[in-house]
Amino acid sequence: MKITYVTGNKFKVYTAEKYLNPLGFTIDSIKLDIPEIQADSIEDISVYSANIASKELNKAVLVNDSGLIIPALGDFPGPYSKYVEKTIKEDGILQLMQNQKNRDAYFLEVLVYKELDKEPKVFKSLTKGSISKNKKGTDGWSYDFIFIPEGSDKTLAEYTEDERYKFFDDEAYIKLADYIKKNQ
Repeated sequence: MKITYVTGNKFKVYTAEKYLNPLGFTIDSIKLDIPEIQADSIEDISVYSANIASKELNKAVLVNDSGLIIPALGDFPGPYSKYVEKTIKEDGILQLMQNQKNRDAYFLEVLVYKELDKEPKVFKSLTKGSISKNKKGTDGWSYDFIFIPEGSDKTLAEYTEDERYKFFDDEAYIKLADYIKKNQ
């Protein structure tokens, strides 16, 4: 069976293949321009996108959305992570964090599997860490320059691309694979 991953991110496709190929699934990917709704949860955004993509492509799809969550800022930017990245960027986040003692943060990844004529299934992963006091590193994008993964003293942008991925939690993909095994 084939599942279409609605993404242009090769690492997301690689991760899906790692868990789903052994179950007999092949993963293809497509970059699809889906209007992103404004909502107060990353899950709502992901489910909406999965429903639209599945209907438009007329097949089973995977959709993934993620956001940076900073509890000291009331879980901001959360579902607004893309907008914040386009507007105030990392420097704005650092300015908001300037007087914060609690610098804990995490990436919430929401993976949605949507089969035709079925309700979407939602799987989540958390990658824990903290916000640095300054931008650091040269290899990465977006929040990589200010996010220090748990167990490290460097930002993600201070690691190579291959090194950086070892910090991300694959729990959502593991749960998806378990769900598919039980429901094939």
